[in-house]
Amino acid sequence: MSGMLEFDAEAAREVEAVYLTADVVQQRREVSRLLGLAAGEAVLDVGSGPGLLATEMAQEVGPTGRVCGIDVSDSMLALARARAMPSGSAPVEYRLGGADAVPYPDGSFDAVVCTQVLEYIVDIPAALAEAARVLRPGGRLLVLDTDWDSIVWHSGDPDRMRRILLTWEQHLVDPFVPRTLGRELRRAGFEVAPPRVLPLLNVGYEPTTFSGREISVIARFVTGRDGWSDADVDGWAEDLRALGPDYFFSLNRYIFRATKPR
Repeated sequence: MSGMLEFDAEAAREVEAVYLTADVVQQRREVSRLLGLAAGEAVLDVGSGPGLLATEMAQEVGPTGRVCGIDVSDSMLALARARAMPSGSAPVEYRLGGADAVPYPDGSFDAVVCTQVLEYIVDIPAALAEAARVLRPGGRLLVLDTDWDSIVWHSGDPDRMRRILLTWEQHLVDPFVPRTLGRELRRAGFEVAPPRVLPLLNVGYEPTTFSGREISVIARFVTGRDGWSDADVDGWAEDLRALGPDYFFSLNRYIFRATKPR
């Protein structure tokens, strides 16, 4: 998995800026609504990143609840641990750990949430088995991932855009993972609800939208790969920013909800 994104401190802050955009704030609201946390519940955030979702869930479950976050990135964990917690929140604990090796005992949680993580995982059955293991009977699992084949991104040079995105897909194990998630969840023994689609849509260039922030993240990754020079990637980025009111970006994310049988 040498093509994976590496989250040093600077890259982690870049990703955090993406997560603070209105697009991803709305995504977290929808995740929270569908997860339906209640006061006093225990919830695990797999791939907790900079801790934004974990912090919000801690407010939902309140001081009698419990929130745990795991991530494979020390830089992300540092951002999460430094985040201020509003009064009345549950305690939040962050640990180093991956989706396929969760550092908690069996039956520890009422709910597990896993957003933008499984597309990075080689052994998805192992990850889903771990989620099932740490859930209590009747516990809920929510998974959100992107199908990168759903992207529509207007460009003055469509062929260059296509090739940039092909290089960008190298940061993932499976850029199309939602297509098989329903099957994998059922094989893992979950009861699975119909999936939901969550589109991200940016019309007119704005640097603080999801895609406006994502340009820098993609540029950092693709530069130096597949022959992409700094000048090539700068040209791609400047072309997008220069579109102004003609800028158009759309991408579909998919939400799967599953329940561990009682």
